[in-house]
Amino acid sequence: HVVELGGGSVHPGGSLRLSCAVSGVTLDYYIIGWFRQAPGKELEGVSCIPSSVDSTRYADSVKGRFTSSRDNAKNMAYLQMDSLKPADTAVYYCAADPRLHCGTIWNLKTGFASWGQGTQVTVSS
Repeated sequence: HVVELGGGSVHPGGSLRLSCAVSGVTLDYYIIGWFRQAPGKELEGVSCIPSSVDSTRYADSVKGRFTSSRDNAKNMAYLQMDSLKPADTAVYYCAADPRLHCGTIWNLKTGFASWGQGTQVTVSS
């Protein structure tokens, strides 16, 4: 079971942190993906963080502004979003999949078995 926490509204240049709670599994054996979908646009892979965290992936659109992290002991993952832009406005989803590496399908919906319900992030002045 995957649940996103956080989200909300922020001005351009502001920051938000999303949390992802994953229950019923040992998170050490799972990768965590973050996705987003803006109105009228396709689902976009934002980041993927493996248990080892040393090969975390980011979309070019968020690289240098967003940071993924995780706490396996707490079964939690986080997406720190800084320097937010209006183009970051979307529903954000957390997803989990039982494998050790993000691989080449880290930004595809089919790459993840379990999904949260999504949380709205709105960036506007």
